Formats: sequence, C-alpha cells, structure tokens
Amino acid sequence: MILVADCSALVALSICDSLHLLEALFTRVAVPESVYLEATKPDKHQAQALKHFLQGKVHQVDLRNYVFLDAFADAGETEAMVLYKQLSADKLLIDDRRGRKVAKINQIDTIGSLGILLAAKAKGLVTEVKPLLSQIEQSDIYLNSSLIATVLELAGES
Repeated sequence: MILVADCSALVALSICDSLHLLEALFTRVAVPESVYLEATKPDKHQAQALKHFLQGKVHQVDLRNYVFLDAFADAGETEAMVLYKQLSADKLLIDDRRGRKVAKINQIDTIGSLGILLAAKAKGLVTEVKPLLSQIEQSDIYLNSSLIATVLELAGES
C-alpha cells in the first residue's frame, strides 16, 4: 500500500516519535518536493527528524495532472493530492479538515495522524495511544478535546 503525506500530519507523528509507524503500516511512503521543503525548513519544529525520515521518499510531481481545489489550498496539499493520483496511492496522510474535504471531492482516501496511531494500535505496533496523544497535545499542534475523546474511546483507552 502506498501512502502520500502532507506536512502537518508528518510533524504531529514526528512529535510523538511515531514516524516509523508509517513504514510499518504501508509498503511505500511518498511526499512531493514542496512538502519536503516545508517540513525541513531550518526553523520548523522537527525539521531534522523529518529530513532524516523523508530521505528517498521525495517525488517530483507532474502538475499536468489535476485536482479540484478551493481558494485556500497551499502548495504542499495541492502537490500531495496530485502525487496521490500520479502514484495511484492508497491513502493521503493529511490532518487539515479543509484539506480532507477537498481530498474527498477528488475521491482521495485520507487518513490523519491520529488515524495512524489507531491503526498502529489495532495491529499491535503500539500498546497505548494516550501517551502519544499527550505528547502531541503538549506541542503547538491543536487537537480538539472531542476528537481526543473519540480517539481514546476508539482505542479502548477512555
């Protein structure tokens, strides 16, 4: 299975030291160059860990392919959706709610960083989701309290 990733979800997984789960759950992980450049900016949180993890996973995007967008799409989201189509990927890793809606319009199957943690628990790759969620919560990434409650309930940890 092929996973194409957007930046914010990669950052969230990096914060809780869970990037390795992507390789355990998918046979191939890919990112467009714009996501790589965004994720590895020197001032970006987790830049070094992401630079190391994304080695060999960066792809050029053929922008002759198209996706339907809204007025707020950034380069990373746009290229990730195009790369998803280009590679005939199975999942797009994206956390942004608006971006997920745009992906749905384009018939792109999405998963978020918290969905990755739930999938990892279901496969026995992690024993608990709660400590990982706590690490993300302590960062500057905003997680809605009802979303956290739902994830913990789905994980059987509420």
